[in-house]
Amino acid sequence: MAVSLLTGQVSDLCLGKPALKSLSISSTIGDALLALKRLGENFISIWSCDQHHHNLSAVDRGFKECQCVGKVCMVNIICFLCKEENLSNPATALQTPLSVLIPTSPCLVRHLEPKASLLDAIDLIQEGAQNLVIPLESSSKTSSRKKLVQGTLSNISTLHNNNRQYCWLTQEDIIRYLLNSIGLFCPTAANPINSLDIIDTRNKMALHYDDPASSALPFISRSLEIQASVAIVDSDGKLVGEISPFTLNYCDEDVAAAIATLSAGDLLAYVDCGGPPEDLVQLVKKRLQERNLEQALELVEEYSSGASISTSYSSSSSDEEFGMGSSARWMGYSARAVRRSEAIVCYPWSSLVAVMIQALTRRVSYVWVVDDDGTLAGIYIVL
Repeated sequence: MAVSLLTGQVSDLCLGKPALKSLSISSTIGDALLALKRLGENFISIWSCDQHHHNLSAVDRGFKECQCVGKVCMVNIICFLCKEENLSNPATALQTPLSVLIPTSPCLVRHLEPKASLLDAIDLIQEGAQNLVIPLESSSKTSSRKKLVQGTLSNISTLHNNNRQYCWLTQEDIIRYLLNSIGLFCPTAANPINSLDIIDTRNKMALHYDDPASSALPFISRSLEIQASVAIVDSDGKLVGEISPFTLNYCDEDVAAAIATLSAGDLLAYVDCGGPPEDLVQLVKKRLQERNLEQALELVEEYSSGASISTSYSSSSSDEEFGMGSSARWMGYSARAVRRSEAIVCYPWSSLVAVMIQALTRRVSYVWVVDDDGTLAGIYIVL
């Protein structure tokens, strides 16, 4: 029975999946920022062709046809803006070609045919893929929806390669599929995770509460790659919170200024739900002034006054059609589905199925493992 589960086709997991919205590799980082905010997406796919399906020979990545070469999210943009030269002139930095954010080796995003087996998909994920791009079955109903999206942002496309649409599968999709059949894996599912040798005690990324938040940048980039997080611990090594890419993905680009000026502990409060406390906003402004980062200061002031790069847009019927209404990310902290900086934890003796359910409930692919006294012991990454 378990063998037949793993040999099922990946197309079974694509039912009801929306078509990928995309940008071309020739777009700018500012284009990606606007698209993420306007479409309310956590990620946007990046393709080697433009919206007219023309391959872009200027970027030679060895592709003979239009392919998805990567993905971009707010975390990529925030980390890019945190660099000193970009923080001093954010507007100019946003005009940088999007290609600088895309790895030359497209290992995080891989193409897979609909008839491929679930085992093929799991193999690619274990090799480092986060998203698997799958062609969707054609439908006459998609045309009007495509026109609505492309009418909203002219450089956004959902069609590629002979007008085919694509979706992507994530690690979460596969974990949920397997969890629905967890009984097939008994008694493994009921075993404590410390008996399965799956707790990583060596590669946990952690910072002290008082360390500069900017020192977390390499860890943030790495955690985005492996879909984990950066632990924040106190002087006794006890876990007090986390700087998570999943939290930062719901923030605006002004968070780059907070990362550059605050401690790791203060950053936890800055990105927590409800928006940054006023005293921390003022602290960020003061430190930006001390460093003569005037344009970054203007950016923070714009957001603290309720303005943003995208406030010139208003919700429309097409916004609601694609989930871009009052809950869209560009509407500000108070109207988003925000995430807290509280870390998700379990104990070494927690059962595998309990830990997987906990991770899926919070829509993450990792859980921190702590001892009885709260000391950080390791991390369990689900896939």
